[in-house]
Amino acid sequence: MAVHFFKNVKFSSVYHKYMLPASNEIVNMVLSYVKEKTDGRPLAMALDVGCGTGRYTLPLAPHFKKVVGIDISESQINVAKQNTSLDNVSYMVAAAEKLPMENNSVDLVNAALAAHWFTAETFTSEAARVLKTEGCLAVHAFYPYTVIEYKDLSHELNVVMSEVWDTLFQHKVQSLEHMFSQYHNIYEAILLKDKEWIRDIPVKIQMSIPELIGFIQSVVLYQVFVAKDSKRAEQLLIQAEKRLQKILGENADSVQLTVNLKYYCVFACKH
Repeated sequence: MAVHFFKNVKFSSVYHKYMLPASNEIVNMVLSYVKEKTDGRPLAMALDVGCGTGRYTLPLAPHFKKVVGIDISESQINVAKQNTSLDNVSYMVAAAEKLPMENNSVDLVNAALAAHWFTAETFTSEAARVLKTEGCLAVHAFYPYTVIEYKDLSHELNVVMSEVWDTLFQHKVQSLEHMFSQYHNIYEAILLKDKEWIRDIPVKIQMSIPELIGFIQSVVLYQVFVAKDSKRAEQLLIQAEKRLQKILGENADSVQLTVNLKYYCVFACKH
């Protein structure tokens, strides 16, 4: 199962450095949903499941008395701990299918770019167990594809990136289908009656070519490719970077590209 890549210390470092930062738009959507459902009452506990290196754990911290991030990867948790100094944030190694929380104890169960690795029925059942009355579940990720905008060079740039994604998709893992369906499986697995599914949320990110190439390295599909044929995987990135630089010309590495992504969220509230 491809999830084992996250337990690799070297990959955890690459993931922390290059995976996309937390989306402010998505964080704000999650917080707005929670505040609406809890009628503005003080929020005591958030549980960030599959937290990785803490990318979405930290933005929750100002809004909760305590935030706990869990992940099955000890190496990811170690990176998260090294990059966190907030007193109300802690991390532990634990599985999404066996949440280390008491019944009715959590205001928010959050899962960002992780739920496609979970056993959906078990995770959503566990989330319902640990949520307080009016507690909320928020599960979100982005569609595994990018569309680039830059002056009149967008088409040429996207031809290169489309070829990169097409190559990576040849090494797809089962979890990718859940991302393509925008978490339809998660929505269907939630037994809570108050739930909603929001798709095709546009998010724009500014990235340089080195950051874009790094992002590709942080995607599990690329790591699967590396495991199968490291030389071809490395050549894919080298050639892609050269082609992008040639299209952009001088000072290519200092150019900020607009990268368009589609996010999606599944929300639910326990009554």
